[in-house]
Amino acid sequence: MEFRDLKAQYNRHKEAIDGAIKEVVAKGQFIGGEPVARLEEALADYVGAKHCISCANGTDALLLALMAWGVKEGDAVFVPDFTFFSTAEVVPWVGAEPVFVDIDGDTFNLSPQALERAVAAVKAEGRLRPRAVIAVDLFGQCAEYEKIREITEKHGLLLLEDAAQGFGGRIGEKRACSFGDISTTSFFPAKPLGCYGDGGAVFTDNDQWAELIRSYKVHGKGFDKYDNIRIGMNSRLDTVQAAVLLQKLRFFEEELEGCNRAADFYTERLRDRVKTPTILPGYNSSWAQYTVRFADEKQREEAALRLKEAGIPSMMYYRKPLHVMKAFAKIRTDKGECRTAEETCRTCLSLPMHAYLEERDMEAISKLI
Repeated sequence: MEFRDLKAQYNRHKEAIDGAIKEVVAKGQFIGGEPVARLEEALADYVGAKHCISCANGTDALLLALMAWGVKEGDAVFVPDFTFFSTAEVVPWVGAEPVFVDIDGDTFNLSPQALERAVAAVKAEGRLRPRAVIAVDLFGQCAEYEKIREITEKHGLLLLEDAAQGFGGRIGEKRACSFGDISTTSFFPAKPLGCYGDGGAVFTDNDQWAELIRSYKVHGKGFDKYDNIRIGMNSRLDTVQAAVLLQKLRFFEEELEGCNRAADFYTERLRDRVKTPTILPGYNSSWAQYTVRFADEKQREEAALRLKEAGIPSMMYYRKPLHVMKAFAKIRTDKGECRTAEETCRTCLSLPMHAYLEERDMEAISKLI
């Protein structure tokens, strides 16, 4: 059994995907070109953003956003304590400091109440300038942007949406990657919309930021890549990945429906045994992961072992909150600020989740849980 079955996806759509890759190889243009331009246009249209700028990966997408804003030393960037490392990793790259914020125990996403407290604490201390918030659409569900936006506007903060796991999710009819001043996503193979390598994208309605990001991602180019007007980086989505993503976008909504059916199946059978994911009213998840919580760490470890013995993969996203990572040892974080994140790390377990799960497999998983 696969945790995220990319083989089943490929076998179902093999002819279209192979044809797209062969066309790129036949034309011999492997960087840029028409497939990349078409993909950016299609993604912008899908999301409802004015600009989509593709790049090499989701981490670079976050970094490009901070660079466009000129985030720098002395700035505080607020990030959820329970997320993948890259969300906070990019902050020191521009010289700023991440401030870790606790999560909501039901959604796994940034807690607006904890964010308000964290901003107030940073302002009271006076050491850092509150500058931006990175809200993560974790496991496929969008963060509570209406509440978060109230806080960012109140304190004059920029809002960066990290939708690496959230692409395809919605609040009402508004899609992920349209909620931030700048929004980003990842096309890592296991993400809701994944390519066959690394890839990412940045979305914004702001013309000036879009122009800066297009420059930064190609060595700070001006008129062309040999006219360098600022210090940039090398972060381009290659043409093969763009061609693959164009094909996958065609059946993406169908896969989202399959993931939602799988999630409903799990929830129906597990909700009386473990804490199942909470999807807020009016929200739709893209189900990057299906993550449950157990009563304690011992029970979680036993469940993971039982699944492994049965040949069923599971994952612990995440074993550690960010504030205890060795890489952030110099960041001043008081113990106990992120208690929900700490508890979630001890008790959460992610189960196989994809559009091609067989009912008999989900039944077997549920019985073992």
